[in-house]
Amino acid sequence: MILSEIFKNIKHEAVSGDTNIDIRSVAYDSRKVEKGSLFVCLKGYNADGHKYAQSAVDSGAAALVVSDDVEINGDAAIIKVDDTREALAHISAEFFGNPAKELTTIAITGTKGKTTTVAMIKRILEVAGIKVGTVGTLGIIIGDKLIKTDNTTPESYEIQKAMREMVDSGCKAMIIEASSIGLKWHRVDAIDFDYGIFTNFSHDHIGGVEHKDMDEYLACKAMLFKKCKVGIINRDDEKWSEITKDATCKIETFGFDEKSELRASDDELLSKAGFLGVKFRLSGKRDFSPVVSIPGHFSAYNALAAIAVCIDMGISDEDILEGLRTVAVKGRVEIVPVNGNYTLLIDYAHNALSMENVLTTLRQYKPNRLITLFGAGGNRPKVRRYEMGETSGRLSDLSVITEDNSRFEDVMDIIEDIKTGLAKTDGKYVVVPNRKDAIRYCIENAQDGDIIVLAGKGHEDYQEIKGVKYHMDERELIKEILEEK
Repeated sequence: MILSEIFKNIKHEAVSGDTNIDIRSVAYDSRKVEKGSLFVCLKGYNADGHKYAQSAVDSGAAALVVSDDVEINGDAAIIKVDDTREALAHISAEFFGNPAKELTTIAITGTKGKTTTVAMIKRILEVAGIKVGTVGTLGIIIGDKLIKTDNTTPESYEIQKAMREMVDSGCKAMIIEASSIGLKWHRVDAIDFDYGIFTNFSHDHIGGVEHKDMDEYLACKAMLFKKCKVGIINRDDEKWSEITKDATCKIETFGFDEKSELRASDDELLSKAGFLGVKFRLSGKRDFSPVVSIPGHFSAYNALAAIAVCIDMGISDEDILEGLRTVAVKGRVEIVPVNGNYTLLIDYAHNALSMENVLTTLRQYKPNRLITLFGAGGNRPKVRRYEMGETSGRLSDLSVITEDNSRFEDVMDIIEDIKTGLAKTDGKYVVVPNRKDAIRYCIENAQDGDIIVLAGKGHEDYQEIKGVKYHMDERELIKEILEEK
């Protein structure tokens, strides 16, 4: 693509060089520059791309995009912009042919529920025969293809590249988790979303390299509602009016509040061996009673958000009902089929707060026993281990302590730290250091009506020990153990 064409709709200053040159690729990592690249100098948490301008030219970059003055040896063109992160989004959109215009685009922001709401919308649309691509915590998913990402919301270049691949593979819709950091750092710029969804707001991501305070955190989430055509808002959240006060989109609301346009009522928990879910009555724009195959009262809120966007997209009641009845989220209270009269599930809970949330939710189902298998990551603050031990000891009938990414620490040292937290409670526990053996212990000792949660790994498919990541998928371990019985 010709350099001047890429910038035809982007405010810029051509500082030097020829802008009628051909650009073969776009890069924001100097190590990925090749002959004919356009290198965008991003300022990150720990690095400044401007420092690598000469290195990029030496590697063959045909042009540089900068926000600071740079001096280089070579004839690469230099384009100056106010903000290189913002520019990267628009450059990438142009370079990949503005793929968002060929998709129905849905973005979800909120402290909790993003991954689950993505899964619900995706499942409903697939039941309706619509191929969907997703971007979020689980990576970029296009059909059966998974592209792992470092962040919940990747850099804008990765998003635009993924959307082009989605279009080329027949996708008609794209759903993305728009994190507050992603919004702050312009990663979802250059997309005029058809729908933006707000799930909820609570304390998270404050301090360090993330947000300086709660006000900034809230303001970043609110940015989405200046980037979409329709905003679908949880009216029950106390921050909903602040989130929408400067919105430029049409606002639609959902919740249990009677003033919500899409209302839920009469929610009830559903439980049987191998199934935990929730049912509620829907009224307002539609009148039916969905059953959601993800446990917890909060699942009703995620389902409401999914229903709201799917109604607007013209999806039938039957497809919505079927989608919610059969939805599952990898690694998030994910139920794994077993032979016995108990329920076994996998969850990503890997700190005290997330463990508290999932165990409190599962307690509501009044299990015979709630058994929690977990470990703690090595080379991380010890206080996390104390807190996890105390949380599980308080909320579980039995804790099974094992390994979880011990990294460069000894597993038994980590377990001793977890036991320090457990000692503050009356909770019963056993120690089984090998994770497969620990899972086997849970299965072999399961009683009718038990709920067993394997916490910590979730969607991860590896175990990190002494700097090496070994393949380990709990679903495969469970299958092997069941076949051995």
